[in-house]
Amino acid sequence: MRIAIDAMGGDHAPKAVVEGALAAAKEWPDTSIILVGPEDAIRALLPELPSNLSIRHASEVVEAEDEPVKAVRRKKDSSMVVAGRLVKENEADAMISAGNTGALMATGLLVVGRMEGIERPALAPMIPTMDGKGVLALDLGANMDATPENLLQYAIMGSMYRQAVHGMAKPRVGLLNVGTEAAKGNELTKAAYPLLKEAPIHFVGNVEARDVLQAECDVLVCDGFVGNILLKSLEGTAGAIFSVLKEEFTKSFLSKLAAAVLKPGLSSFKKKLDYKEHGGAPLLGLKGLVMKSHGSSDALAVKNGVRQTRLALEHNLVGAISSEIANRKGAE
Repeated sequence: MRIAIDAMGGDHAPKAVVEGALAAAKEWPDTSIILVGPEDAIRALLPELPSNLSIRHASEVVEAEDEPVKAVRRKKDSSMVVAGRLVKENEADAMISAGNTGALMATGLLVVGRMEGIERPALAPMIPTMDGKGVLALDLGANMDATPENLLQYAIMGSMYRQAVHGMAKPRVGLLNVGTEAAKGNELTKAAYPLLKEAPIHFVGNVEARDVLQAECDVLVCDGFVGNILLKSLEGTAGAIFSVLKEEFTKSFLSKLAAAVLKPGLSSFKKKLDYKEHGGAPLLGLKGLVMKSHGSSDALAVKNGVRQTRLALEHNLVGAISSEIANRKGAE
């Protein structure tokens, strides 16, 4: 396996990315890791260079504030675009980046290429759930608008991802909606419902936002506009809860004692809601495997992103999705 990592993507790049890549290279010696970015800057952060870790020089960086499509077209020697080109030209089997999400989507479409039969690729991060298994949600921001057919493709791709990467024999697929009844929702969800019901997936019907964290399904399908609002709302709520708890537990000596007693339980709860444990979100529907890590990824998140990418490659996720989509098109 050959995995290219955008060394300059993310809030803590390149230090956290290099540290995470080095840890991954040591953990999985059978995987070749290619760090893409300014060679001097990367090499200065490497105390050693394992035989399965290499550097591919790239002189430019896609910044967080860059306009995605323009950045990809103009910064052809950026670390993100070069990593995408390695996948396109079969010099790498997958790429990982914690950089600008829009630019990574543009890199996927303009450099790696869209899978035949897929209208719109989807961003599919894991949302933590109370049982610790998480729910794969798509699309959470790659496309603001969607058609019923798009949601059907999201459902199929998401189901296959959970089977391949997480070993689920029969993932439960839910449609994000304002009510559980089949007739509820807007025109998009009402039109998508019968398509999902007839699809070769384990469709469990509509799922309300309040039930997402209770693991009512394993794959949650929605359009990118609604999905991104859901994701940001959950992130904001989790952040507010921990902020309030920290304030309350440091008010007095007694509250500090209480905090000491509750610390193991609170740490376990926080871990369940921690994006670092999941590693990254695949952009499903591209010709190659492209993984988006959280912008605030630390070394642990980068290493877990490699772990997740390895699993997807081991199970030939891209090839499996491509075959399924082709078979569906042929049947039509």
